[in-house]
Formats: sequence, C-alpha cells, structure tokens
Amino acid sequence: MKRLLTIRGILVLLLAAASLPAQTPPQPEGWERLFNGKDLTGWEIWGAEKWSVDNGTILGESGPDKDDGFLMTKGTYTDFHAVLRFKCETNTNSGFFYHTTIPEDISKITFIQVEIANSFGRHTGGLHGNGTSWIAWPAPEKEFVLRPFEWNQLLVKVEGKRVRTYLNGVEMVDFTYPKPQVSEGVLALQIHPGGGTRVRFKDIWVKDLSRR
Repeated sequence: MKRLLTIRGILVLLLAAASLPAQTPPQPEGWERLFNGKDLTGWEIWGAEKWSVDNGTILGESGPDKDDGFLMTKGTYTDFHAVLRFKCETNTNSGFFYHTTIPEDISKITFIQVEIANSFGRHTGGLHGNGTSWIAWPAPEKEFVLRPFEWNQLLVKVEGKRVRTYLNGVEMVDFTYPKPQVSEGVLALQIHPGGGTRVRFKDIWVKDLSRR
C-alpha cells in the first residue's frame, strides 16, 4: 500500500509539472531582468570556462582548467526572489549560487548553492554550501519533476533565514537555517571543468526584496 501511494504521489507531481506553461515573471513591479538575451551586460566571468550568448541563451562550456567556472552578477543580494530556466545539454550538474563571494583563492569561496543536475536522484533544487556539503534534499518522489535534457524552470525564494526552491512549479525544498554563515553576496551560475560540459540558461529575473 505504501509503495502504491508513493507511485501515485510521483504521478501527481509529474502531471502537475507537465501541465505548467513556460513562465517568466509578468512585467511586474520590482522584478529586474538579469539577462537581456543579447550579451553579458551586468555579468562578470570568473575562471577559464567559456561563457557566451548563443541563440538568445547564456551558454556555459567547460574548459581544461581544474577549477569550476562562474558567471556572476555585478550586484549583490540579501533577500530576493529569482527565477530562471536551464537546460543541461550533457549529463552533468551545475548550480545557481547565491550569497556568494569568490576570492582569488577559490578554496575560500563562500556560497549557498541550489543544485542543478541532468538526471534523477541528483537532488535538483536541493541546497548545499554554508561551510557544509548537502544542507537539504528534495523528497525522493520529487526527484522526478526534473525534465532531463529539456528546459526546466527554477524559482528560488530567499527571505531571511528561510529558503524555498521550486522546480517546474513544484516546491522542492523549504528550509530555515538556524545560524546561516553568509547572508549577502552575488548571484552566480556554475560550470564544472574538464571539457565537454554544456549548460544553457535564459529568462533570468530577480526581485530584490531588500530594496522595498
């Protein structure tokens, strides 16, 4: 009976996610478009990995460097809502980083990462960082909300110590940090090194709640 309920739960989540249209924020008050679809204005590249604009999307491609590469916003954020669409074109993982500081010595990076992956069971929408490894995973049945090798929508809400993530309209994580180690920093997209990795991003918006 428990197995049957789990299967039914997965089917409900899949049907809910499949029925959602591709969404971007309405031209709403307070929302800012972070990617103009033409160039990388407002962004900075860290590392040797390649970032370019291709067919109206941001394309991240890995290179031979041993360290991860990042595409970072020039502005910093504390409390915010952010939404983006991503598509992993290779069997890899990436991430949406926030409250991030990247010094010259990458080993001293501070960040919280919302996981982006391209296969089930790799916890897309989960959190790690903050001086630890994994912080919070989605429930097992929610792993199947991901659409491998297709466009997915990620919504992240950071309000004080509370973080909520949504994948294709389904809440993945609702977590409150007892004592967060970081509370402000840039937003960043990640690409892993080693060659052959390709990840695309588009429709990137942010609402800075700290400015209200």
